[in-house]
Amino acid sequence: MNYPGGIKKSTIVKNITYKNRGMNLENDLNLTNQYYIDNEIAFIYKKPTPIKVVKATYNSNGNRVITEAYYSEPSTTDYNGIYKGYYIDYEAKETKNKKGFPINNIHLHQINHLRHILKENGICFLIIRFIEYNKTYLLKAKDFLDYIDNENLKNYNKSYISLSYIEEKGYLIKEKLLKRLDYLEIVDKIWRLL
Repeated sequence: MNYPGGIKKSTIVKNITYKNRGMNLENDLNLTNQYYIDNEIAFIYKKPTPIKVVKATYNSNGNRVITEAYYSEPSTTDYNGIYKGYYIDYEAKETKNKKGFPINNIHLHQINHLRHILKENGICFLIIRFIEYNKTYLLKAKDFLDYIDNENLKNYNKSYISLSYIEEKGYLIKEKLLKRLDYLEIVDKIWRLL
């Protein structure tokens, strides 16, 4: 069958893959958080990474373009905000590792930040996507920190939390249409915020 312009059907349908469906974790979370904001459910946003601009030029449109910059301070976690009067703070990470989540994907200053949030009774967690399985989990920061504290990690850079631990302690976040990753549904259940 020929389509307009002489294109054959066989040239249109080639190498289709549904892996990741063209969306990454950050995009999914940003869409979800925008849904929460638009529907007055929660106000949670992605924190900007603090940078110090060293050099900038102007392009032909008169817009300023940063040509050299560096991180001015270590960032904490990716997202924070307010939900039902509670402070929420979380880190979002993707991994291609099939066995588990590499611990060194979370930096030491972020681990310390999570400890401080827990100490002040904030709600904090990790959202971890396993790219190869197209599965996303919410893991409470307490369970993450307990694992780090109890495992006597010999080599932090080569250690990881097994997928089986995350499946046991974590919560699978199901993908939805409007609320791509409705993690607040899980937050309500864990922290009994209903």
